[in-house]
Amino acid sequence: MSIQAVLSLSFTAAAAAGILLMGFSFIWRFSAANEQTVAENSQRILAQANLSLDSYLRRMMRIADTVYYRVIKNTDLAEGSYSEALGLLYEENRDDLVSLAVFDSRGTPVAAAPLASMKAGADPKHSEWFQAASQSMENLHFSAPHVQNLFDDPDSPSRWVVSLSHHVELTRDGVTEPGVVLVDMGFSGIEQVCRNVTLAKDGYLYLIDGGGELIYHPRQQLIYAGLLEENNQAAALYRDGSYVEEFQGRSRQVTVKTVGYTGWKLVGVAPAESWLASTQFFIFGFFLLSFAIFLMAFLNFLISARISDPLRRLDESVKALESGREAEIPEEGGCYEVQHLSRSLRSMVSTMRHLTDDIIRQEAQKRRSELEILQSQINPHFLYNTLDSVIWMIEAGQQAEAIQMVTSLARFFRISLSRGKSVIPLSDELDHARHYMNIQQMRFKNQFTTKIEAQPGTEGLYTLKLIVQPILENAIYHGMAGAEDDGIISVSARREGGDLFIDVADNGVGMPPEVAASLLRGERPAVQTSGSGMGVYNVHQRIRLTFGEEYGLTILSEPDEGTLVRIRLPALNREEADRRQQGEVL
Repeated sequence: MSIQAVLSLSFTAAAAAGILLMGFSFIWRFSAANEQTVAENSQRILAQANLSLDSYLRRMMRIADTVYYRVIKNTDLAEGSYSEALGLLYEENRDDLVSLAVFDSRGTPVAAAPLASMKAGADPKHSEWFQAASQSMENLHFSAPHVQNLFDDPDSPSRWVVSLSHHVELTRDGVTEPGVVLVDMGFSGIEQVCRNVTLAKDGYLYLIDGGGELIYHPRQQLIYAGLLEENNQAAALYRDGSYVEEFQGRSRQVTVKTVGYTGWKLVGVAPAESWLASTQFFIFGFFLLSFAIFLMAFLNFLISARISDPLRRLDESVKALESGREAEIPEEGGCYEVQHLSRSLRSMVSTMRHLTDDIIRQEAQKRRSELEILQSQINPHFLYNTLDSVIWMIEAGQQAEAIQMVTSLARFFRISLSRGKSVIPLSDELDHARHYMNIQQMRFKNQFTTKIEAQPGTEGLYTLKLIVQPILENAIYHGMAGAEDDGIISVSARREGGDLFIDVADNGVGMPPEVAASLLRGERPAVQTSGSGMGVYNVHQRIRLTFGEEYGLTILSEPDEGTLVRIRLPALNREEADRRQQGEVL
């Protein structure tokens, strides 16, 4: 992976992790804050409901106190009755009351309003409200909601009431006796107070007594029918406050508020959905987080690109240098490390180029030395033999032939020197070959004939000097060995495309192909003649050192069929020859 990809992915992963962590933290904090808000809101609403219920119950308690202190205390049953006073008191509070009654210690009604006729089988003395009032004389007692079962009520025989009972002292002929005041308040008043309470979404309120029995529940009928359950027994054990509980596999918040004087408890229920984030909120949050991650990824890409671009450009320059292309290391800006790396690479490339130039110069010098050594191996033995022939001709009185041989020898060496140039015109190289063959024909008494020609299209071409003469020498000493007067040696130059071919052919004894191949490898032939065959190898090596491995000699020969040596060179014009000559000088 590129450094830009590593930086982008690393920064994006870190940013995404941070954004997700912040997102989940925000959702958690949001849910916790909502939970706290729901709890506070439920506590406030329950406090208001408690005030309303407390006000309602206080009014009922004041009615009970009024019956006791203003009616019972002021009336002797031997002289009067409570009925009229109870009737007036009932009429004043008839919207909240079902009945008012006073009972003696035996449970016998002393007075009642507005109902006076007892139901058959009614037994007040053994009723729960009567027993509670008789046993705890100092307190007011509130019963659980129940159907009014004492008096005949033709208008509503099954009216639900909550009974408030209180122990009192009845006066009869100046003598006091125990009794009980009963205030049956309508359950609809309590129900209305609780029903008007609105909690969080899908929340509700119910009312229980101290033992956990339901007094009011919005789904009370379903609970009594066994179709619904409520966790009211557990709620009875809670103190005032808010709690989170698991009920029937669902999480919900329960808020409890105790109603004064009664021991009743208001219980507010808010499902977890009311404070947890909604599906829409999660969808919105998902898209918001996705957009934030995308934005961070885009910014990270830009930042990483700005950081990595100088390094990328440096890397591309180094790759270009590795592949051998000419490239310049850019001078990069940016951070200190990149600037230092750029300067170091530029310095290293400069040093490498200087070292490369030195190596090239050393290789060129080495190649020139090798060429000079190879070239120096060509001429000495020929010179010695030619001078011996000149001496022999002079001693034999053949002055004309000696003059001709010396003249050809002088021209031969003039072309060999060529003012120190290694690349000379093709015409000069062929003239050099003619002078050489003139000398050799005089030495060998015209045992062979020579034909040297350049085909059209070779005018103005240049060649490496002294490459034909060693091949001719090899043809004379190897090919013409044993020949009498019918030997032919030909030299032909032609151009084919971008190459120059010089063919040197003879009709001599030839040689096996493996011997021909050994000559190009520099191996001495197994059958020795007057020559060693090293001149062919020297020419082959000089051409390859100068022009490359694809150029050089090819030898085609078979025994008794002659030999063809083909020289392959690049077709150089004057400008190309000058450039190559200057390169060698450098």
